[in-house]
Amino acid sequence: LTRRIVSIRAFTNWAAASGWLTSDLGANLAIPKPHKVLPEVLNVDEAATVLKALEVKSVEEATAVNVRDLALVEVLYGSGIRVSELCGLNLSDVDRSRNTLNVIGKGDKQRVVPLGLPAMRAIDNYLKNGRDEFVTNSSADALFLGSRGKRIDQRVVRTMVHEVLSSLEGVPDLGPHGLRHSAATHLIEGGADIRAVQEILGHSSLATTQLYTHVSMDRLRAVFEQAHPRA
Repeated sequence: LTRRIVSIRAFTNWAAASGWLTSDLGANLAIPKPHKVLPEVLNVDEAATVLKALEVKSVEEATAVNVRDLALVEVLYGSGIRVSELCGLNLSDVDRSRNTLNVIGKGDKQRVVPLGLPAMRAIDNYLKNGRDEFVTNSSADALFLGSRGKRIDQRVVRTMVHEVLSSLEGVPDLGPHGLRHSAATHLIEGGADIRAVQEILGHSSLATTQLYTHVSMDRLRAVFEQAHPRA
């Protein structure tokens, strides 16, 4: 609907300016506001189940793909970065001295994102025992590689995440976006300041972070009882 209304308004604006219409008939057409639906998220136990399953698989079947996939999911959940940002990572973007990632986000904006030790260990294991098996002349310095040696494609990551989560009983079938939202939610529920979460997620507006995250009633109650003098 929005695309059609924008097209109509552009056309009537041009037609009025060109003299084909006596007035801009489409100027008053209202553009509907999109309905934002928060994606389903993993709880902390479900996230641990997913990562444990991938870890066990990477040990029992220590193929390059399994080792890589563990690192991919660890980074997605451990950092909350977008799948496009994940696929754009280069080898030099991993800072082991500070346990951070140098991420290029929307609008080519650069930010530094902290990463936990499990994710760093998964990356190092992948670099030691997996990446070389994918490397070709097309690999350049991309961190995560696909089966043909090129920088891994977003669709490959999405498919893998869906397949992993859907195979686990009691775990909702989510994609990389769901892992990002889960990471943000768990940060908020763990007591992280929302402005810090905004920086980690790379949101230009705090309002976006507030819409993107939701806080459990238990967390709200705890904050209320701690902060309000009449609680």
